Amino acid sequence: MPILGLKAPGPSTPAHFSLEPLIRPNILALQPYRCARDDYSAGVLLDANENAIGPALPSASAKKVKVNGHSDSNGTSGASASAEDIALETLSLLPPGTDLNRYPSPTHDELKRRIAHLRGVPDENWVFLGVGSDEVIDMLFRVLCVPGKDRVLTTPPTYGMYKVTANVNDVGVLEVPLIAEGGKFQLDEDAMDEAFTANPDLKIVFICSPGNPTGTVIPLPAIRRVLENPKFKGVVLVDEAYIDFAPSNSSAAQLINEYANVCVTQTLSKSFGLAAIRLGYLLAPPPLIQILTNTKAPYNISVPTASIAASAVSDAGMAVMAEAVSTLNANRDYLLETLPTIPSIGDILGGNDANFVLVQVLDGPKGKVCNNRAVQVYKTMAETRGVVVRYRGGEIGCEGCLRITVGTRTECEEVIKQLKDLLA
Repeated sequence: MPILGLKAPGPSTPAHFSLEPLIRPNILALQPYRCARDDYSAGVLLDANENAIGPALPSASAKKVKVNGHSDSNGTSGASASAEDIALETLSLLPPGTDLNRYPSPTHDELKRRIAHLRGVPDENWVFLGVGSDEVIDMLFRVLCVPGKDRVLTTPPTYGMYKVTANVNDVGVLEVPLIAEGGKFQLDEDAMDEAFTANPDLKIVFICSPGNPTGTVIPLPAIRRVLENPKFKGVVLVDEAYIDFAPSNSSAAQLINEYANVCVTQTLSKSFGLAAIRLGYLLAPPPLIQILTNTKAPYNISVPTASIAASAVSDAGMAVMAEAVSTLNANRDYLLETLPTIPSIGDILGGNDANFVLVQVLDGPKGKVCNNRAVQVYKTMAETRGVVVRYRGGEIGCEGCLRITVGTRTECEEVIKQLKDLLA
């Protein structure tokens, strides 16, 4: 059965891959809901049961937005604002003439075109927008995996939402751990090959690069070998939430123009500093994008979210992002240089290619890696010192580890100060 609405073909490599047999039959046959804005978006709009009077919001011109907080040369920290202030500040960012009482575009093609240009895929037909990367991941489960039957493969230690989303969708999870010895955190390709042989019906392989919590980039040649493995006939998802903090030319987005069985998720939450607007996206060949488009909710991306996102991926926004990434990477270098000088801090694991570092806590100076002490430090800092990091000692290869997000220089100095005090 052909994919309904497909406008452009995708790559034909590798020869062993075909998308249509992977799609749940009910999804492939789905007649998409056609919303009002799919037909007309201008004129006297009396077709979508909207409120013609307008939004129930105070006038932006009558209020002065004020955000309380403090900042340093590296950025703003501790900012707080009322819900009304946030709403008015958001309104000020919208294009003139925006009508919030009208439903948004169901496609946001201009935003997709900007993202396509930014990430090196041909056009908007290669981009799918989601409410954060988490919605994109959930959508892939829903279109590819039959509940109670299908399975996916993950490579722990990795992002925990893959497993949670699989459980929500009643999909099995096969785990093939990364090679963790010495903080390497790379794909165990031999074990994956064995898994493909034993489980020929696997639907998705999840590869997080840079990894969370590992911070390690998976090299493109390794991803290519998975894509070209004839034993695996499913889709490879490369999750690149942290890719802008990694060395240039690390992104698997460049593989999308070549391979039909790869897709890449990215987000505006990390490098762009827009976690609050919840905008993630999938880069993939048009056939998979069209299947997701046929299945999604009609208006899943709001006008405020799309407008702010479009500003962020403009040339001016990209310049701001690049400056922020440069500053945060410099602060990451400060942590990498300073953490090893603290008594009872062990190795810094992983590739350190994201906006965090993964560091071991020891039971004493030159002692052994210790989960109990790592938990104690984590809780004490959060509950009595006002510094919150993440305990990750329960993950494969991460015994005794804390994951420390790279903050402003002031925040990095504060976490170093507290660790020195607690681990002296």
